[in-house]
Amino acid sequence: MTTVVTGASGFLGGAVVRSLLEQDRTVRAVDLHRGPTLQGLDVEFVRGDVLDPESLLTAFDGAEAVYHLVALISIAGDASGQVRRVNVDGARNVAEAALERRVRRMVHCSSVHAFDLETGGRPITEEHARATAPQLPAYDRSKAAGESVLRDVIDRGLDAVIVNPTGIIGPYDYVPSHMGQVFQALFAGKLPALIEGGFDWVDSRDVANSILAADARGLKGENYLLPGHHCTMAELATIVEQVSGTPKPRITMPMWMAKMWSPVGDRLSRRSGSALTFTSGSLHALQHCPPITGEKAHQQLGHEPRPIEDTVADVYDWFDRRGV
Repeated sequence: MTTVVTGASGFLGGAVVRSLLEQDRTVRAVDLHRGPTLQGLDVEFVRGDVLDPESLLTAFDGAEAVYHLVALISIAGDASGQVRRVNVDGARNVAEAALERRVRRMVHCSSVHAFDLETGGRPITEEHARATAPQLPAYDRSKAAGESVLRDVIDRGLDAVIVNPTGIIGPYDYVPSHMGQVFQALFAGKLPALIEGGFDWVDSRDVANSILAADARGLKGENYLLPGHHCTMAELATIVEQVSGTPKPRITMPMWMAKMWSPVGDRLSRRSGSALTFTSGSLHALQHCPPITGEKAHQQLGHEPRPIEDTVADVYDWFDRRGV
């Protein structure tokens, strides 16, 4: 009985694979390349591309379950259209292949960004409006559209569950992720300023455990929000200072000033891939993050986020051991 994990070489993929192996599950890791996050792990690796349906049919052959984690995250728009292709067309291809291969269950990892976060402070629940308005960030709209095409396949018989984590942080962040870059800069004292605003942050290991629970106990066609803890950037930097001893930046830039630089930040981010710029997507997330309700996932999946102080300490320890 094999569980397929798409995007297994990614940050969340590594956490999910580790959780599966802890349960003595047989894992088939599917990705474009076998990355360092899978180093030393007892998995079968199969090259697969979510934009290549034939490669997915091969990868899913004989699979009991498919966990779809592949996503192209963008904080600087979608000038090339690749974000939409991966997050929408890719989700459709994975669902179609899972249906054709008659897998028992598919767990689709979406995002809190699939919901319209411009709510004026009202809490986000699973029934909240999706991110479809044209003024919303391209990444948010792509995640909402990815859920929509998945539901078309669910209506034709696929058993699938959708999870919506918030901002994922944690150890084993090899690339590193956007927030991993921010943590590295904070640990090294190289972040010149903070920005007003904040977000909800959840540990990658807690998300992984809830993905496995969604496989076992989630209801077909249901969404499950997976929040952690809301922290402003200043509060997060204070935790980093307490954990690492590195003083936090003394300057906090107001949102209006950061927005003035966002067009430049978008261009720089697209060229370099750096998260250490003021982009339209990152500023939108920091400005618009209402309370996220995780009661449904808590009751049905046992989702229980650990203290954010523990997560930041583990991030620091992991980077420190790697000499980063």
